[in-house]
Amino acid sequence: MTAPPHDVGRADARRNRAKVLAAASRAFDEHGLDVSLGTIARQAGVGAGTVYRHFPSKEILLEAVLVQQIDNRVDAARRWAARTDPVAAFFGFLLEVVDTSHGREHACDALTTETSWPRPRLTASARRFRQALDELLSAAQRAGGVRTDVSADDVAALLVGCVTIWAAHRDRNGGTRMVRLALESLRSPASVTEGGAFRDAPGTLHAAPRCEECGVRLEARPTGRPARYCGATCRQRARRRRVGPATDS
Repeated sequence: MTAPPHDVGRADARRNRAKVLAAASRAFDEHGLDVSLGTIARQAGVGAGTVYRHFPSKEILLEAVLVQQIDNRVDAARRWAARTDPVAAFFGFLLEVVDTSHGREHACDALTTETSWPRPRLTASARRFRQALDELLSAAQRAGGVRTDVSADDVAALLVGCVTIWAAHRDRNGGTRMVRLALESLRSPASVTEGGAFRDAPGTLHAAPRCEECGVRLEARPTGRPARYCGATCRQRARRRRVGPATDS
């Protein structure tokens, strides 16, 4: 059975819109906000008219890119929240946010330098992200793994700092270590020491066995090799980090 022409047209329009968004996201990351819509159209493999039909201005396109990136993080928060350990979910999500924010400084700058922000769609998307972050934080705090004197605003500000730390560090592994040290400051004193003193001294981040990705405490194994990750999700993320991002086909 052949699909009606209007259904085919809508499907083509959705595909073209997705192509433009993907190309724009890469272009903003690689070339900054001065990249032209014509350049984005060529990278997307569509005509300039197709770009203008979906996004009449570069500002509208930039907003759509930012909304998609933020909504992807909201989806990630929900996936992490489905984990059994709320503390591992919280820290794993924070590491993922830092990881996916790396290299997107140009788009992030637009949020702070463009006086017309935030726009309605972006405001709604940011609100969903803040709610998802607050839910993960509250669950981790109830579980006793995160300090109770920090708020979602504190965590969001710390995430911005972590992205800056990682971008400024010459060595990727060293930058990752500094990010983890910064995020470690969110742990409740009771969760990191038995004596109650907060564990923030240099060289103590790995004093207890913890997942190498999300930092959650691991159960000691009576036999065999010590565990490095809390589960399959963190193990896969670590593997992707080692082999590098997949090449787009």
